[in-house]
Amino acid sequence: MENLNLLQIVLVYLAVINVATFFTFGIDKWKAKKSMWRIRETALLILAILGGSIGAWIGMNVWHHKTQKKKFKYGVPAIIIIQLALIGYLLYR
Repeated sequence: MENLNLLQIVLVYLAVINVATFFTFGIDKWKAKKSMWRIRETALLILAILGGSIGAWIGMNVWHHKTQKKKFKYGVPAIIIIQLALIGYLLYR
């Protein structure tokens, strides 16, 4: 029972962080178009590292944002791969 609750908490967390990261990329793109104060690239990458990597990747592609910057173009997919490997390790150890 406790494992199910922990799994539910993790899944809700991942859903929330990915939706938040997706919209954060959209907000930053909107701010860029309006020449407004921007969200730091470090903050965007930290959101990806904290579990929002799928939201970051989808946001990059939907909003066409940060797709040419090498640290995003290669960094976000690398984060996804590392996170998937970690999940695989934790599930099958």
